[in-house]
Amino acid sequence: MEILLAIVVASAVIFFGALISMGNERQRRAIDGLREQVVLWAVQDLKIKREHLVQTVQVPDPINWVNKVVNRVYGQDLNLKVVEVFENPHALLCISQNDGTNVVFTIFSPTEIKALKRVKNNRLSQTIDGNPLLLLPRNAVAFEFSVLNSGILFDLELPLAWKGLTGNDLDEMNSIWMYLRP
Repeated sequence: MEILLAIVVASAVIFFGALISMGNERQRRAIDGLREQVVLWAVQDLKIKREHLVQTVQVPDPINWVNKVVNRVYGQDLNLKVVEVFENPHALLCISQNDGTNVVFTIFSPTEIKALKRVKNNRLSQTIDGNPLLLLPRNAVAFEFSVLNSGILFDLELPLAWKGLTGNDLDEMNSIWMYLRP
């Protein structure tokens, strides 16, 4: 009798545990569905807001725009001034008028720059001598600027600012990297 009672109690505990687990799983799926709907709504809301602003995107003063973006992401006003433009690979060398720090802007990530530095004894290495990307020290601090940290219209303003500063058009610029040379 005691064994039968123990089996019934254990079965009931297992049965109720299974029911609770199934209910929790159903709730989890419902919450995941709600989360997905909220994300889709937020993306659509951003698209609508961007559509209203796209037609008015202008960058009349590119270096001022760069200074504002750097201030937003880096947290300091560097008061940048353009020193030199490099075309192969694309780079923009600036200097901070506050403390003389060299700042390099490029579309290349740190891993891509490492790959460029490894290239030896070919035509590309002959044309890129003196490029600040190849002279970056290992301890150069890198920051990526994108829509996520630089503003809702960053990917639309960046090509305009880059063309204004360098005179070059770059295809599909969605982000840019800033390297601080100590």
